[in-house]
Amino acid sequence: MNFNLKEVFQPKFFGLFKKGHYDSKKFTSDLIAGLIVGIIALPLAIAFGIASGVTPQQGLITAIVAGFLISFLGGSNFLIGGPTGAFIVIVAGIVGQYGMQGLIIATIMAGVFLVVMGVCKMGAIFKFIPYPIVVGFTSGIALTIFSTQMKDFFGLPLDLQVPAGFIPQWGCYFQNIANINWIEFAMSMVCLIICFAWGKVTKKVPGSLIALIVGTVASILLSRFAGLDLATIGSKFPELAEGLPMPKPVAPKFDFETVKGLVSPAFTIAILCAIESLLAAMVADGATGKQHHSNTELIGQGVANIITPLFGGIPATGALARTMASIKNGGKSPVTGIVHAVVLLLIYLFLMPYAIYIPLSCLAAILVQVAYNMSEWRTFKYLLRGDKSDVAVLLITFFLTVVVDLTVAIEVGVVLAIVLFVRRVMETSSVSMLTGSTVAASEDSEMASMEDTERLEIPAGVEVYEIDGPFFFGLASRFEEFESKDNSKKIKVRVIRMRKVPFIDSTGVNNLRNLCERTRKRGVTVVLSGVTDKVRATLEKFGVDKEIGAENICPHIVPALERASQLSAE
Repeated sequence: MNFNLKEVFQPKFFGLFKKGHYDSKKFTSDLIAGLIVGIIALPLAIAFGIASGVTPQQGLITAIVAGFLISFLGGSNFLIGGPTGAFIVIVAGIVGQYGMQGLIIATIMAGVFLVVMGVCKMGAIFKFIPYPIVVGFTSGIALTIFSTQMKDFFGLPLDLQVPAGFIPQWGCYFQNIANINWIEFAMSMVCLIICFAWGKVTKKVPGSLIALIVGTVASILLSRFAGLDLATIGSKFPELAEGLPMPKPVAPKFDFETVKGLVSPAFTIAILCAIESLLAAMVADGATGKQHHSNTELIGQGVANIITPLFGGIPATGALARTMASIKNGGKSPVTGIVHAVVLLLIYLFLMPYAIYIPLSCLAAILVQVAYNMSEWRTFKYLLRGDKSDVAVLLITFFLTVVVDLTVAIEVGVVLAIVLFVRRVMETSSVSMLTGSTVAASEDSEMASMEDTERLEIPAGVEVYEIDGPFFFGLASRFEEFESKDNSKKIKVRVIRMRKVPFIDSTGVNNLRNLCERTRKRGVTVVLSGVTDKVRATLEKFGVDKEIGAENICPHIVPALERASQLSAE
């Protein structure tokens, strides 16, 4: 099989300037949208960095490096990349267990997984992940983020060690309820109200940015004029007061044991990245009427996650909220994402030293709003009305994410997605026994449903079965069910009509062989009818035509019944 890189890697930015598709008017729109999205991304990047267990500048570096690479190499015109809330839980867990070196290795491994997925053309597969699983993940992550922010939201002491699990966390909060700092709690509430209410004033400037400015100014004024020192980024990261170091490439130290232990977390990061970015790209397509290239997007995301940690960054993916903000503010192309990265770089170089005055309670309020927006509680409530299996899958993924571990939830969710897919496909395949004395002659499924279709007599000693749908492993047992219901007939030939079988896999071939062997021992010969060229090629590949006899594989029901009549007479 020849591999063609152009089939799977077609960055939108590379084709932007062909045939005069891009002009100064579009650049102006992209410039304005990029400036606005860069401002929107600022408080989120800082908040996601701290919540993930790393420094605020690492969150900002991620938004700069990954934001640029995802737009430059991605397969969507509109996707804005950077750190997102989905990674907070898994990143914090990796940093806590393996440290920053472990996070760098896991992120690079996740990037490699994403590139492999894109090269293997797996982009379309993620569109088939059941919606209840996606909502279960998202809602579970939202509740976990909300839980992790309660320490700073209520102003509990900085040196308080909060456990990692959801239930132990809330046990710790209730034990320390007497230590709530009511001033910091009031700051959190004010910032939270601003986050939610500012949208009624204007949607051009995000409420999170206004909350960040108000909270920072209030913190400085309270400290200088009232002697009230709130917990700030500077108090949590005192080294930042000496100035921000410029990011330098970091060489990770790989060793077998660490890599082996990080395979599962890295796979979780890759799956989360693929799901979140491709879902955001699909939403952007729906809002703009454009189409993204999913395999290119996976490769672009992979390259971004390989390079970003080398500069001290954390995992990144496409961010739906920032993407939609770009579209609503006139973004036309990947240039918007590149401009947004440049804006963040300028902020990092010239304004980041002032970040030490940002109160942690303000960042906690911003993340509580993020958690609320992620929760999709209305969708969650709506899905509870659905099929019992969908409800079960929704609740399983949700509770595993919250109570157990996100990695376990992802692994179980992937398995559930596969099981549900196989189950649904198997439901489309059926076996029916034609009990009448005649059978429709047409091999066309539409013609066969018409009353005036020609009918053919079924010879004595012959039974006819019809398979509708792909031949899967579950169909073999259906033949046994028919046999157990009626053993009085002296059957010599079994005709299996396969006109509606689009394909047969290796498991289906194996079960067909077992079926033929079982019937042969009872003196019954199997004749296949309506076998398509594709199915016949598969049977010949496995040598089934020689076992059954090439003369017993017929392209049409007429020669199949003639052959069955001949065998029955013999």
